[in-house]
Amino acid sequence: MLCQTDMSTDKIIFYEERNFQGRSYECMSDCADMSSYLSRCHSCRVERGCFMVYDRTNFMGNQYFMRRGEYADYMSMMGMSDCIRSCRMIPMHRGSFRMRIYERENFQGQMHELMEDCDNIMDRYGMSNCMSCNVMEGQWLMYEQPHFRGRMMYMRPGEYRSLMSMGMSNMSGMRVMSMKRIMDSCY
Repeated sequence: MLCQTDMSTDKIIFYEERNFQGRSYECMSDCADMSSYLSRCHSCRVERGCFMVYDRTNFMGNQYFMRRGEYADYMSMMGMSDCIRSCRMIPMHRGSFRMRIYERENFQGQMHELMEDCDNIMDRYGMSNCMSCNVMEGQWLMYEQPHFRGRMMYMRPGEYRSLMSMGMSNMSGMRVMSMKRIMDSCY
């Protein structure tokens, strides 16, 4: 089954069973609600590109970054439930990367501009958290722990006045401690 008739070259295929078995669902662009196509999802294959997958519809809930490859049993590998409900294609970015991070909501408090990965905002900037940001160029992943570990959140260009109130369940109680650019090498 096809998500949209987009002529994009990026493609992810979801399977109901482990090892690419059972009904499948093919996506080549953003898909806000996959629940009517698959009752569960235990494996996937990313043929081209990178995607974020979400455990709730409309790109909400826990997020997981998927790059080109085969994930024969990615649900247990990543500790996910079997309810992938939406996915977002991450467009390739070839230009520069730029993001401003702020220690408080509404772009208040300490501000630092990043143009490359930051594996620990406490060590580098003395910041104990990042509560808002402005992504000016490129796509980024923000992580709850230093060294790109823990829960993550996909950030595309835009202003984010309050990371805690973005309606993402995985941000509840989450502190952003590191951030990484999604670069060509991810594809």
